[in-house]
Amino acid sequence: MRDSRPPGRAAAAPLAPGPEFDLIRGFLAGGSAVRPDVRVGPGDDCAVVAGDGIALSTDMSVEGVHFRREWLSPAEIGWRAAAAALSDLAAVAARPIGILVSLAVPAEEADALAPALMAGCREAVESVGGTLLGGDLTRSPGPVVIDVTVVGEAPNPVLRSGARMGDEVWVTGQLGGAAAFVSAMLAGEEPRRGARERFARPLPRVREARWLAERVGPTAMIDLSDGLAGDAAHIAAASGLAVLLVPELLPVHPAARSRSRPRTVRAALTGGEDYELCLTAPTGAVAPHADAFHAAFGVALTCVGRTGGGDGVWWVDAEGHRTPMELGGWQHFRGEA
Repeated sequence: MRDSRPPGRAAAAPLAPGPEFDLIRGFLAGGSAVRPDVRVGPGDDCAVVAGDGIALSTDMSVEGVHFRREWLSPAEIGWRAAAAALSDLAAVAARPIGILVSLAVPAEEADALAPALMAGCREAVESVGGTLLGGDLTRSPGPVVIDVTVVGEAPNPVLRSGARMGDEVWVTGQLGGAAAFVSAMLAGEEPRRGARERFARPLPRVREARWLAERVGPTAMIDLSDGLAGDAAHIAAASGLAVLLVPELLPVHPAARSRSRPRTVRAALTGGEDYELCLTAPTGAVAPHADAFHAAFGVALTCVGRTGGGDGVWWVDAEGHRTPMELGGWQHFRGEA
């Protein structure tokens, strides 16, 4: 049942004097629009939000693991960190309310670095209709760390566990672009056109997910943060079935294409950080909406396979013959499969 009390302020509460709080005041300059779902905004000990089915997730970005400062501007680093977390809201078709951002930065760089990082975070959340709710700031003797907690509303969340036998498997957009940028930079090469943008400013498919939830009714959905191979395996495990992918159907980003077809397919499957959506839906449910989806968002919907009996993720050919994929997604404590 919704709380009928009137909303409180969304603007920041006044802060006491001090250099740390001066930085925070800078983060919050300009204020936020008054929102009915934010009763208490930044500046108090807690933000207070209202909603029907509050969705929460958190995502940490660590310098040297998720980003390199020589590759990106501070604002781009902040955008990426927030976008990665917001993508988790897209995965369940949640409406964003806001983010909480905790920063750890070197003391000698705080005045220059922290405001730019926060500007990127704030731009990302406001791009999908959310707001900055608060966070924390501390000094770090080592790497820069950005921890983003997202808050949204999901009265009818789309989960990983709802896929049914015989569903079609669809993905949004193109795969492998972010990985192509990383590969080029590590090799000391000039990234191909479009690759840098896919890495530096990934677009969380928040509005796209809600559009699909309203019109298509996906049975399961997940965001592609670790690569299609690994993330499809999560749907397979949660739903108790197999995901059968057709390699020829994979929508590969132009920057990830190569003369070697196996290498191209591997980039699309295991690259990670695409932040596209993978969803399942009954046969024939998505195709009638594909053109309208593209017209609304400029993003393609591609059917890449179906679900079937068994478990795990498999290749399947036109005759229905299965081949073990033997590829996985990124795992921090194992490395890339």
